[in-house]
Amino acid sequence: MNKYYDDLETRSADQREADQTAALMSRLGESSAPDDWKEIAASVKSISDLARLPVLRKSDLAEWQKARPPFGGIKTANVAHIFQSPGPIYEPGGISHDWWRVGRFLHACGIGSADIVQNCFSYHLTPAGMIFESGARAVGATVLPAGTGQTEMQVRAAEHVGCTAYAGTPDYLKVILDKAEEMGVTLKFTRAAVGGGALFPSLRQEYADRGIQCLQNYATADLGNIAYESPAMEGMIVDEGVILEVVRPGTGDPVKTGEVGEVVVTALNPDYPLIRFATGDLSAVLSGISPCGRTNMRIKGWMGRADQTCKIKGMFVRPEQVAELVARHPEITRGRVIVSREGEADMMTVKLECEGGDLAEYEASLIAVLKLKGRVELVTPGSLPNDGLVIDDQRSYD
Repeated sequence: MNKYYDDLETRSADQREADQTAALMSRLGESSAPDDWKEIAASVKSISDLARLPVLRKSDLAEWQKARPPFGGIKTANVAHIFQSPGPIYEPGGISHDWWRVGRFLHACGIGSADIVQNCFSYHLTPAGMIFESGARAVGATVLPAGTGQTEMQVRAAEHVGCTAYAGTPDYLKVILDKAEEMGVTLKFTRAAVGGGALFPSLRQEYADRGIQCLQNYATADLGNIAYESPAMEGMIVDEGVILEVVRPGTGDPVKTGEVGEVVVTALNPDYPLIRFATGDLSAVLSGISPCGRTNMRIKGWMGRADQTCKIKGMFVRPEQVAELVARHPEITRGRVIVSREGEADMMTVKLECEGGDLAEYEASLIAVLKLKGRVELVTPGSLPNDGLVIDDQRSYD
């Protein structure tokens, strides 16, 4: 088996940017978005210009789909399946080679034509099962479409057909292995490709102790593969078919390398292009390239959710409002709303990073933007935690 899935994985940064810029220009030109969006898009000439475009959120997509079912008027082609995610939101699926690009991840896992993959992702309405089956076919593997549940039957099937690799959520493999042990059955799994949940270090180690290398990827129904681990296991390597940005929650403004923010992805899939689609997940860009030799950007992996909306004194406060508060005063670099309880009352403290300023003016802006009174504290630039939070709800609900 070749070390790399294709030559795209080892491109120079300049070549990757040139190739992706050309693909981006095509996707922008083909967009069926409203005219005002197209006017802004006409000013985009490079990947760095993407920040000029608004961020597309799932809530926007849901509204578009209500008005123009099933895909909200977004250009689609070669649609073989229609899937449904909670919302509901509908996603297209294709059957061309490696349509969701998960083959790249499975190849990094060492899965290939000699393997039989027990695919324990769901095949019902949601696309996860088809996403991983498409990837398995791309690397030449045989698939047992197991889906979820009926664990004893899963064990017997894995034993009878000789499954060598597992695809599914991180924790369900342990359920299968424990059931096999209980039944006195020895399984042949040596590889596991997992997603859709947190892979805790202790669980990864347990699989390693059983002779199974377990790697994870980051994918969504809308975008396909976004990033994936290689055997180097130093962060997650961004997929070659997407452009990934990390932005400050509540805005579309890219953050610096290493700073935690919301993952925003542009999918270059010509059959279903999504431009600056907000995942709602937090992560951070890692500097340098992976020791495995793949040269694309890396991220730390999943670090929480960016949607930090909470209700304070009966009023919803959103990250977008915190961003607006900061934007009103150029001398403020970052802001953070901290919610706590004093007695039986909600208390709101707003910490603003700046080198001095007019406290009364900031308090007035706070009331104007958040419609709430609160305590304003000025803190030294760089002193707020690098965790992506702009609203920190410290109230206990126990």
